[in-house]
Amino acid sequence: MKINTNSNTYTIVYACIVVIVVAFLLAFVSSALKAPSEANVRIDKKKQILASLNIRGVEDSQVESEYSRVVVADEIVNAQGTVVNEGKNKDQDGFAVDRKEMTADNLPVFVCNVNGETKYVLPLVGKGLWGTIWGYLALNDDCRTVYGAYFSHQSETAGLGSLITEEKFQNEFKGKKITDDAGNVVIDVVKYGKVTDPTTQCDGISGATLTTNGVRDMIHQYLGMYKAYLQQHQK
Repeated sequence: MKINTNSNTYTIVYACIVVIVVAFLLAFVSSALKAPSEANVRIDKKKQILASLNIRGVEDSQVESEYSRVVVADEIVNAQGTVVNEGKNKDQDGFAVDRKEMTADNLPVFVCNVNGETKYVLPLVGKGLWGTIWGYLALNDDCRTVYGAYFSHQSETAGLGSLITEEKFQNEFKGKKITDDAGNVVIDVVKYGKVTDPTTQCDGISGATLTTNGVRDMIHQYLGMYKAYLQQHQK
């Protein structure tokens, strides 16, 4: 029987078959790439945590082992300072909390050991000029001073706000006091060249005031939420 390729029926059937085949291929490709994609996301997140601990340049193949060596627990705490989950598995509890899921009742804390010293890494998320910014702030075991920092962004301006990803800016935070004796947050990011108190103030990025203000605001916001937990560990 000769098929009438000019008929509406043929066109509809042909289109349906093409759509089904394409949908099947897309689903297959998506499924095949899901595991490698998730693995890459995990590796990148662990590299960011390690970077906040001043452990940078780790090869992808070594990230898992280095993370496991350094991180003792990925706790989940709340704003009252209560440990909701002890995170003994290191990357299945606090690590599994997405930035969008961070609330006053769901705050990850990475308890780490670097050269025999305890460090606390706090995840942060905030708003830059054009989109989401985030980072990790590593504190010494006194829970009063910064050991290291890492920041990244979704869509900040190249050569301006995007410079929060560079070590030069991140190194500004090393050694800064985060709170005063009364527990008030005092760490600050000020306009470029306007640092008057080097113990608490970090130099902002010239021409990127809104982005650096965003970094300051998210640090203040989350240090406020972690306040009770940090006070329990302060020395």
